[in-house]
Amino acid sequence: MSIPQAFLQELLARVDIVEVVGRHVALKKGGANYLGLCPFHDEKSPSFTVSPSKQFFHCFGCGKSGSALGFLMEHTGAGFIEAVQDLAQQAGLSVPMDDETPQQRAQAAAQRQQRSSLSELLEKAAHGYQQQLRLAPAAIDYLKRRGLSGQIAKTYGIGYAPAQWRFLSTVLPDYQNPLLLEAGLVIATDAEPDPQAATEAGATHSGKRYDRFRDRIMFPIRNVKGQCIGFGGRVLGAGEPKYLNSPETPLFSKGRELYGLFEARSAIRQAGCVLVTEGYMDVVALAQHGLGYAVATLGTACTPEQVRLLFRFSDTVVFAFDGDSAGRRAARKALQAALPWASDTRSVKFLFLPPEHDPDSYVRAQGAPAFEQALAQATPLSRFLLDAAAEGCDLDTPEGRARLASQAAPLWQALPEGAFKHQMLLELSDRVALDGRDLLALWQPKFGQPQTRQSKTAQAPRARRASAGTTTHLSQPHSPAAGAATEAAADALEDGFAERPSHQAAFSAAPPPAGARDSLRWPGAGGRTQGLLRRTPRGLLGRADRVARIVLASPQAWDWLSADDHQLLAQQPAPHGALFAWLEAQWLEHGPQPWAALREGLRRQPFEALALDLHTGGMALEPPAAARTDVALERPDPSDEAESGDLRSELRELLRMLHIERLKQLETEFIAHAATDAAQMQRYREVTAQRMALQNTKQ
Repeated sequence: MSIPQAFLQELLARVDIVEVVGRHVALKKGGANYLGLCPFHDEKSPSFTVSPSKQFFHCFGCGKSGSALGFLMEHTGAGFIEAVQDLAQQAGLSVPMDDETPQQRAQAAAQRQQRSSLSELLEKAAHGYQQQLRLAPAAIDYLKRRGLSGQIAKTYGIGYAPAQWRFLSTVLPDYQNPLLLEAGLVIATDAEPDPQAATEAGATHSGKRYDRFRDRIMFPIRNVKGQCIGFGGRVLGAGEPKYLNSPETPLFSKGRELYGLFEARSAIRQAGCVLVTEGYMDVVALAQHGLGYAVATLGTACTPEQVRLLFRFSDTVVFAFDGDSAGRRAARKALQAALPWASDTRSVKFLFLPPEHDPDSYVRAQGAPAFEQALAQATPLSRFLLDAAAEGCDLDTPEGRARLASQAAPLWQALPEGAFKHQMLLELSDRVALDGRDLLALWQPKFGQPQTRQSKTAQAPRARRASAGTTTHLSQPHSPAAGAATEAAADALEDGFAERPSHQAAFSAAPPPAGARDSLRWPGAGGRTQGLLRRTPRGLLGRADRVARIVLASPQAWDWLSADDHQLLAQQPAPHGALFAWLEAQWLEHGPQPWAALREGLRRQPFEALALDLHTGGMALEPPAAARTDVALERPDPSDEAESGDLRSELRELLRMLHIERLKQLETEFIAHAATDAAQMQRYREVTAQRMALQNTKQ
């Protein structure tokens, strides 16, 4: 199921981006726009601009830009559906889904209500645990011995669950509420947990349930919105289990959430990286020493879903592990989770601490500078992948190299298509002592693709690497079929790296939007690349281009045109005519819309690429004086009276010239038949008079 594009347009047209952003960023009026300190990078002078007329934000410092929906996704780390639902709730709208039946809509509404009720119960429990921490000297002493301050405990909402069977009955109004079970706060059993349990807290018939967490330091687990979705509890003393997590609930999934991510968001952006640890105490201890960019997995190995979540906040992820064998095994699982997301623009590293240390003990013993120095020397993914593939292999023997080739195949295949994947192919082929084409040929059966090509190594040996100093990039189609990917890589290898000058190389990591494929050439599912994935310069813009650029950037511009203007624009040659016809339909249905709303409606339209070309071609918000750059986003805000008048005059002049061009075409058609048809001659004279009148009109 998907959200209808019409609803997304309506949603973005109804919300005010200034209000949405203003909930997270302090904004001040500056001319036609609003300015503030960018939430996506550390700065002292405001370079973050919000345009109320365009309903767009842009930072001239870090380059982040987008609509209100994009801001929520970028700032909170929420997914698309979640951000739409959040924005719709702020606007008082309900989110429709394509192909949803009334029963499905009712079920979705019930689930939302259930999640809201569960979240409320968990928040009340967290508050109760925090209050109890103040009354528990033993818990406070434990935290002090671990080097934690009251401020860190407050920041992370640390609390204490007392050693009582039914403490939560004193915090929550209805201890028999079935939602307590669903939230994982209590455990139900047929037997009394303790002879005194039935009389605790005034219980009469509630002997079959009791608190899950007792006599434990409580770490609330929050989602990216800051809502409590579960708990982790660390026992005081020598009890077992040492750490106890909430069970899986409608709100909480251990494989999808990360402890401390909500608290670490700002520090992650400032540091430019996120550190992944294995324990709650690692996170809070590092934060106590000023390293607030750490998060922790929740008692399980890191999953691909967690890695994807991390890359929403930073392009650099560092996994920290003990240096013992258990740490190495955990690192291998993290490697497998990270490989699908290790694109050319992302960095993944692995930090191995001495066997006797974890991040908590290391930073307390050595200090923050030593920890940061160790972090700077972390092992890159490329080296760890090679080491993992070579584990147990004697590379001095053919048997060992063959085993390396076998063990490396699934690791290499998990990488996304791109230059990094090709670089790893070269590294692996070096270690295996095979030509890269031969290595791919060996792997093809493993990837589910029958070997259809014979390696040309024996026919014509080629250089496997470019000469020193030559930068090489491969054009590679993004295809879900592994066989097509390896065949295309083999094609590139057969072309010979040394024979392809770097200035002629091209690389593309993913296919363009569906609507852009009419105007951009794209390689097929297999075989050699047939074109480059990039927009070519348009050169001088024609009149239809300039009209389209104005009406796309200025929501009110379509109102400046007459019905004759609308008809003329819709009759322009493709793809402009189709774009103008679509804009008129949007105007009739929704009225003037900001670019953010139009952008959603343009997705998958055949003229999407044209519209994006025109809109991004030189239209920039005026950067604040403290942040003048060459970044171009949009033209200066046309809501300014003088600028609006200039645009209106320019638009009128463009339409006047387009009408003149059209009348000249009609003159040519009528005069061709005037000798045999008197009516055509009369029409020719009328059209000529109209043209002369337009030409004599002064703007």
